[in-house]
Amino acid sequence: MNFSKSIAIVFLTASVFTSCKEAGNKPLAEENEIKTDKKEIVAAVKPETASFHIEGMTCAIGCAKTIEEKLTEMPGVQKASVDFDKKEATVNFDASLLTTEKISEEVESCADGQTYKVSNMKMKS
Repeated sequence: MNFSKSIAIVFLTASVFTSCKEAGNKPLAEENEIKTDKKEIVAAVKPETASFHIEGMTCAIGCAKTIEEKLTEMPGVQKASVDFDKKEATVNFDASLLTTEKISEEVESCADGQTYKVSNMKMKS
């Protein structure tokens, strides 16, 4: 019984030292580094707002949130919001860098490229 306890203690000690080994190899600056994926938003030269209907969304997190993130990542987009309940999106963008056709293509290319359909695109300057 004493022998099995000794084996268990040695095994646990060895596993603790090996699992902590990788974390200790990082430089201190890298451990404390804060990463952000936010893009720099530059004032729009030709600001426009597009609102449109999105057909095919089945959930707020998997569909609406994914589409919103894809739109926000597009160069020229100032702000994008997708309302799952209303099945609508609003995008503030720089028309000198982006067109409504590109916005529509981006939404419709999400998932398998056949799930979402954009319709009723309305523009506001």
